[in-house]
Amino acid sequence: MAEESKVILHGMWASPYAKRVELALELKGVPYEYVEEDLVDKSELLIKHDPVRKKVPVLVHNGKAIAESLVILEYIDETWKNSPKLLPDDPYKRAQVRFWSKFIQEQILESTFQVLKTEGEAQRKAVDEVYEKLYVLGNGMKAFFTDGSNPGFEENNAGILDVVFCSLFGAYKAQEEVLGLQFIVPDKFPVLYSWLITIVELEAVKKVAPPHDKTVGILQHFRRYALKSSTAT
Repeated sequence: MAEESKVILHGMWASPYAKRVELALELKGVPYEYVEEDLVDKSELLIKHDPVRKKVPVLVHNGKAIAESLVILEYIDETWKNSPKLLPDDPYKRAQVRFWSKFIQEQILESTFQVLKTEGEAQRKAVDEVYEKLYVLGNGMKAFFTDGSNPGFEENNAGILDVVFCSLFGAYKAQEEVLGLQFIVPDKFPVLYSWLITIVELEAVKKVAPPHDKTVGILQHFRRYALKSSTAT
């Protein structure tokens, strides 16, 4: 890869934040070198490139580092202007994409983590909270799609909102296997379910998706560790 176009992604295979960036690079057709990070024993390069957060993902383009997944996604779209455009040209639609992407990241993602980390009544309350937020998202997407915005049903028009949604729920089969429940229930959230099922069939998504068994294993490990920690306190 020529130095003037050298792209390196520091990530971790199970991180939904890192997966967003991988998927965006694949959608854009950007060649890149991938560096798998050990988040327990972080590399000196990761700390050097992101001294503030010391987290993945970090994109290094021509020696310059960019951190934080949503920031990186916009950087990719602005740097590589070929199709698909990850953000709409229209300022209002672009603002909508940013709003709903942050809603998924800041509201729904945290609630799904709570489901994974709890059991019994606490987990039931966490599931209800996820469903409440998914209802909000579903209603928002009905208006968003009706407005003429395509949710990315093809490789050449997928955008940031599709990437963020897929990074959280793309591994839905592994989530169901570990938790014994569905987040995107077809009858409850038909728009979101249709969106999800279509996105996961994109070739770029299939290319970056980790193996099902490996995903099940890491979710089980995280759940056991979280439950053990909660009972120990």
